[in-house]
Amino acid sequence: MADRAEYARKGIARGRSLVVLQYADGIVFVGENPSRALHKFSEIYDRIGFAAAGKYNEYENLRIGGVRYADLRGYTYDRDDVTARGLANVYAQTLGTIFSSQAEKPYEVELVVAEVGDSPENDQIYRLPHDGSIVDEHGSVAVGGNAEQISGYLDQRHRDGMTLAEALKLAVQALSRDTNGTEREIPAERLEVAVLDRTRPQQRKFKRIVGGQLSRLLESGAASADGEAETEAETDSGSDEE
Repeated sequence: MADRAEYARKGIARGRSLVVLQYADGIVFVGENPSRALHKFSEIYDRIGFAAAGKYNEYENLRIGGVRYADLRGYTYDRDDVTARGLANVYAQTLGTIFSSQAEKPYEVELVVAEVGDSPENDQIYRLPHDGSIVDEHGSVAVGGNAEQISGYLDQRHRDGMTLAEALKLAVQALSRDTNGTEREIPAERLEVAVLDRTRPQQRKFKRIVGGQLSRLLESGAASADGEAETEAETDSGSDEE
């Protein structure tokens, strides 16, 4: 079992990292993905989003299964009966069965299932590693690649009530840091960004952010970060004079 776990972890670490963060109006998904066709983030149901790192064909099978589960449950019972917790339990059972089976190799995937609530306190984010365990996350979570280092960076800087531009800027800063701590530039065309926006009037809250809207948000986030840095510098200068 230890060998199977190590095999799965190495496979997941070879993929690019992605992050999921809460912000004031919902949940944002950010990842480096040069492909415009093979998505890391997808809509599962009205308020539920899906993110995955690892082997595309394996997590795509899980995504399709999750959509079928959600559609069937919503049709059989009620749309409100489809929840991120229920979907995470289904994924956990599937991943756990595959991981413990000696007949096939473990899936090289790590999933995030998120549901946006009516308020930030009701948002739900679940991380599901390769072995089928469920981790209830709050604020921010990173999976794939150097997720541990990115998670540490986000834990220190993420705060409740961030705007979308601020959360997006923080996510890009975290993803752009290499294992040795140096930063590299990730152009907007290499980013995949999506949100679960609780303020949308539609029943479906999932939306992809692309093109000009993404560029404007990145510029806005950069301007906000520069303003905060100048404010901190002025405060420090004033303290020194006193």
